[in-house]
Amino acid sequence: MNEHVGDRAVVLGGSVAGLFAARVLADFYRTVTVVDRDQLTGATGPRRAVPQGHHIHGLLARGQQILEELFPGFTKEMADGGVPTRDFGTSLGWHFNGRMIRKVDTDLVCISAGRWLLEERIRARVGELSNVAFLDRTDVVGLEASPDRRRITGARVHRREDQGPGSPQSLPADLVVDATGRGSRTPRWLTELGYPRVDEEQVRMDLTYTTCDFQAPLAVDPIGDDIAVISVATPGNPRGATFARLPDRYSVSLNGILGDRAPTDPEGFLEYVRSLPVPQIFESVSRAEPLTSPVSFHFPNSIRRRYERLARLPEGLLVVGDAACVFNPIYAQGMTVAAIGAIVLREYLVDGAAGAQRYFRELARAIDPPWDMSAGGDLGFPGVVGRRTLKVRLGNAFMPRLQTAATEDPVVSHAFLRVAGLVDRPESLMRPAMISRVLFPTLRRSNGG
Repeated sequence: MNEHVGDRAVVLGGSVAGLFAARVLADFYRTVTVVDRDQLTGATGPRRAVPQGHHIHGLLARGQQILEELFPGFTKEMADGGVPTRDFGTSLGWHFNGRMIRKVDTDLVCISAGRWLLEERIRARVGELSNVAFLDRTDVVGLEASPDRRRITGARVHRREDQGPGSPQSLPADLVVDATGRGSRTPRWLTELGYPRVDEEQVRMDLTYTTCDFQAPLAVDPIGDDIAVISVATPGNPRGATFARLPDRYSVSLNGILGDRAPTDPEGFLEYVRSLPVPQIFESVSRAEPLTSPVSFHFPNSIRRRYERLARLPEGLLVVGDAACVFNPIYAQGMTVAAIGAIVLREYLVDGAAGAQRYFRELARAIDPPWDMSAGGDLGFPGVVGRRTLKVRLGNAFMPRLQTAATEDPVVSHAFLRVAGLVDRPESLMRPAMISRVLFPTLRRSNGG
């Protein structure tokens, strides 16, 4: 237990980002209250406030490392409960333009739990902390500030169990952490308090996810003891899919961009699967028994809120997870970046919880690599709307060559997987030795590499 930096912390939002934040805050504040509009206590299955919860989610390798650091024994607990847990480099079949990159041992761990189960188990571990309480079925109405508006002093909330409209209740706090996700109202609240407008960057790809679950076991099983087959969307093959083995079922999430969407009727869904450049997926699901009807989730754009650029910020208010940056879900970065943000929060609190601008600068540095990868990858599709810098253009010229090299070169594949897992920074792929392996494979082979 670290020395307390305050008495009360309030987390707005009880999803994955809020739970990670609550776990860290519990080491620094005497009490932590997690506020959410959904039922949290005793809840199981996908929640209404998380419409994407029905679809396949990935926890990347760096996310698993942080999860294990914050909740020791978590990975074993999941594995003992039947959740597929394997090596990140050998259990995932990554296909680019129909070609699979080399499978390699990475000593990185992949947990295939599904979103709602992972969130449920994290929530249970947070709920075991004696100084954390859940205030569920409660709407967040606004923030409270000091008379000079230089400090946030709490939140205004309304309990749904109260009869009638009632009046908002005050929830005093030394620190308020916004983890309310994409719909965060913090930018608006700051403007109302007299602070500058928060700049936003957007990448508009008009993505639709369509998911269907299937009965286990499969008559034709391309996954076996592995975790997933991934057909990555590329400019040459813009339809993508993840076919995953979950604890009690198999699931296929199809994705299409720029208005292309998989149908939600069974026949149309299968025809979309047939169009993928990885035929094993169709061969399997065309003979499988559906457990559900296909469901869709529309994701119009990625959003990055640039709090670090504000000249003024109030003390006592921080932002984490999707409330700070909303990632295209096909890259599976959201939960892992939420975990990374929790580590940034911990480092900020260790240094005394002073200077909100310091926190947002460090958070921006942590977000830069995954944002560069996902936003840059999306901007490789000509119809996607966003700012194409020279860095983005160079990256999109190099990445197809790297993906091709990774189908044959285990060193390139290993390096790519560590970056994709958010363990290493993207710059590691641009080292001279790696560039040489990618651009001059003949020279590599002649040297026995």
